[in-house]
Amino acid sequence: MADKRVNVLVYSGNGSTVESVRHCLWSLRRLLGPNYAVIPITGESVLKEPWTASCALFVMPGGADVGYCRTLNGEGNRKISAYVNKGGAYLGLCAGGYYACKRCEFEAGKKGMEVCGDRELGFYPGICRGLAFPGFVYHSEAGARAAELSVNKEALSTVGGAVPETFRSYYNGGGVFVDAEKYKDQGVQVLASYTERLHVNSGEGTAAVVYRKVGEGSVVLTGPHPEFAAVNLTKGADNPAYPRIVEALAADDKQRSDFMKACLAKLGLKPSQDDQGVPSLSRLHLSATEASDISEIVSSWTEVVEEVDGEHVIKGENDTFRLEKQSGPWKSDSSSTLSLQKIADALPAVVKDALPTALTGSTSNTAEKEGTKQDTGIVDYDKVIKNLLIHDTSLPDTKQTPYFNHHAYFSNLAHYKSRHHHNTSESFGNTLLYGEVVTSTNTLLEKNPTLLAKLPIGTTATATTQVAGRGRGNNVWVSPPGSLMFSTILHHPISLSSTAPVVFIQYLCALAIVSGIQSYDRNYTKLPIKLKWPNDIYALDPSKGPHANPSDPASYAKIGGILINSSYSGGDYTLICGIGINVTNTAPTTSLNALCHAANLAPIQLEKLLASILVNFESLYLRFCHGGFSPLLDQYYGNWLHSGQIVTLEQEGGVRARIAGITGDWGLLVAEELGWEDRPTGRKWELQSDSNSFDFFKGLLKKKT
Repeated sequence: MADKRVNVLVYSGNGSTVESVRHCLWSLRRLLGPNYAVIPITGESVLKEPWTASCALFVMPGGADVGYCRTLNGEGNRKISAYVNKGGAYLGLCAGGYYACKRCEFEAGKKGMEVCGDRELGFYPGICRGLAFPGFVYHSEAGARAAELSVNKEALSTVGGAVPETFRSYYNGGGVFVDAEKYKDQGVQVLASYTERLHVNSGEGTAAVVYRKVGEGSVVLTGPHPEFAAVNLTKGADNPAYPRIVEALAADDKQRSDFMKACLAKLGLKPSQDDQGVPSLSRLHLSATEASDISEIVSSWTEVVEEVDGEHVIKGENDTFRLEKQSGPWKSDSSSTLSLQKIADALPAVVKDALPTALTGSTSNTAEKEGTKQDTGIVDYDKVIKNLLIHDTSLPDTKQTPYFNHHAYFSNLAHYKSRHHHNTSESFGNTLLYGEVVTSTNTLLEKNPTLLAKLPIGTTATATTQVAGRGRGNNVWVSPPGSLMFSTILHHPISLSSTAPVVFIQYLCALAIVSGIQSYDRNYTKLPIKLKWPNDIYALDPSKGPHANPSDPASYAKIGGILINSSYSGGDYTLICGIGINVTNTAPTTSLNALCHAANLAPIQLEKLLASILVNFESLYLRFCHGGFSPLLDQYYGNWLHSGQIVTLEQEGGVRARIAGITGDWGLLVAEELGWEDRPTGRKWELQSDSNSFDFFKGLLKKKT
């Protein structure tokens, strides 16, 4: 794998608060996109997953550090410390800041509130003492304030970008780094100091934010919450001064953002200098190869369509869809109020008055300017009405979907089907649900079974941008333009379980991606695309230059992944096959078009690639249903990275083993133990993808416990 660390991991386990994690994810995604994937990580994952190799920044948010200690003391802290000392970066915010000190002293002597003791990480060599300001109450805004900070511009002058002299930061229960000025000889730098009188003895200086080199890595620790933006602060009924606090923080928001960027750059990251605000949701467009297909779908919706306030809606289990149609009774009515009210319910109170018309999907407002970015703060997107336009007379034109050409897509779909000698009635990709900005193509389908049951097999949802893209586990992130993101509906009969087990469909998806890319056009077969078991797509990193070794897995960078969600009902598995491929973005790793450029090939077009992958997917699926996965094994092994790869089985005492393949029944990974001079001992392990952790590129395979 390329030596690029692209994950920013925000701890969301025991001790963290939901609000602190949400604020942290919101701010860091804005400041670091699209160069990094900012995702939450549980305490269990910190302990058991091999997260360190791909982690650019480990973030400990606000909360209660006693909970952090309960989960991470011992093995967890050893992993975090080793990660930082070997070149990693740590950002500790409020509780995450004092958790990383040698000692914390909070509310000393105050019964029921005192938290005092030594801490294992010890990144700051002294004490963090609190409360810096009085009034803190757990789960309350009673002690909140806009704390003024004086910035040490000299310490941040080398990172580039604007650095403010002062700014006001949200504070609620944090500490001060005692005697920070005395630790200069141990590498401590004060990045910002409190300007107001403190509630506790801070020794020399009033350090609110500190930096320190730790081994080959570095840390930034804060007492206040510079990641909290005013637009997200709404719950302050227990503090009469709260409206004035929010107003003060809003006035200094640019300075707050600039300070955060400077701190991230100080840690070695590359923050975006552009506004990475999350765009508003756009209208969804449903179209098909034949208009008659759309008419059949609409006629099947009769029993699930409701009329509410003069509008026609489908109330899914997760989302509500407001229906419009090019012709007929569902034609768009710009006077509607239903969407406005629902959107207002989803927004923070501080922005309700200003924003609803920017999110309605009406053709008369800015939301139809697909991709418009709004400073909406944290939005509950599940509560926002999704406007669905049904194209029952003609395909969407380029004015309606300027970033996706439906005519090009359907033309290429027909072209590839003719090349594969497919019957035009075969279904993959014939029905398309497109939105420029959506929550998640997987969520729209999987989480709304009422709608899902009324869509034909092979219906594919795709988007230009996802604001809540889904990965394995609970990973959620903003997926920017430049990636091909889509999800396809598949029904797999349980009667095929013995000959064509459903578990192999993730491997079919992987093969379809490689085949779709390499059969995109003439000469694309030479693009070096490989599979990492079980569900990732890698490419030979062109930044390695002409000396990159195509037989060395370490020369490859991730460009795509697969997520399949399944349910069972009525004798069939219903699967949502989600795929994401980086086509044009060089961040955070590399892209397909970077490979095309290196190979002197024309850039890949998203519409054409989507059609190619879907046709290959259907072809592979039909072969799989007829003969199982065995006839496809040679093709699979010819495209994966692991033939003969030697790994270490950590949970087996560090045993060396060679990857031998996958089993023919359940697709389990087969690892053969190696003995003296790497000779096989005859012992084998069969390992599942959902119960093990893999870091192939460091030669490790770790069983979860």
